[in-house]
Amino acid sequence: KREVTVAAAPIHYAAAPAPVAHAAPAAAPASMPSDPATIVARAGEEVKSPMVGTAYLQPAPGSDPFIKAGDKVKKGQTLLIIEAMKTMNHIPAPRDGVVA
Repeated sequence: KREVTVAAAPIHYAAAPAPVAHAAPAAAPASMPSDPATIVARAGEEVKSPMVGTAYLQPAPGSDPFIKAGDKVKKGQTLLIIEAMKTMNHIPAPRDGVVA
């Protein structure tokens, strides 16, 4: 009777490290509210973003902001842009008003 012993080769699995998300910083003008996703439309009323994302207060780096405190806005005018899942979403003014 013969006995044969077979040693199994070690198995190695390569695992990639978990991806790290880095959000692009958005510069906010000093006159804007501390929470850029909330813009005051008129006394006591806030316009809230319908989604979570990165807030852009100006259309391009170095350009003027969409709105500033004291600006009169028209219904439908872009207040800011929220980037969510690589999509730029314009947040419009729900009615005419003045930014506080």
